Amino acid sequence: MPVTDPALESRDLPWEELKQAATAAMQRAYVPYSKFPVGAAALIDDGRIISGCNVENASYGLTLCAECALVSSLAMTGGGRIVAFSCVDGSGNTLMPCGRCRQLLYEFRAPGMVLQTVSGIRTMDEVLPDAFGPENLS
Repeated sequence: MPVTDPALESRDLPWEELKQAATAAMQRAYVPYSKFPVGAAALIDDGRIISGCNVENASYGLTLCAECALVSSLAMTGGGRIVAFSCVDGSGNTLMPCGRCRQLLYEFRAPGMVLQTVSGIRTMDEVLPDAFGPENLS
């Protein structure tokens, strides 16, 4: 499936730097059970790049995904909104965030947020259409 808006590909975003930051984060993942390291990185609206990795737990349900670690880092380092996002597996291949993680990222998105996906650059609205978010709560 091609990129819906080719202008997204040409936006002046540091995609290579994001992928490198995600790869560096992935190398710090704690994955003794699944052996499936994941790293994530995001460009924040103030210009920072933050990252996160997955951290497993013997009680599997307590495992933290890379996106959770990234959002926690975002909150701990001053907040802001995610402009662009990249996620990689142990081989450095682009990964698509699962539905739960898409919802988590949606909460902290900047308007027009874009993601590297296995099918190209997509907007958050494309990967989580008709999402429920803070704007739905009064």
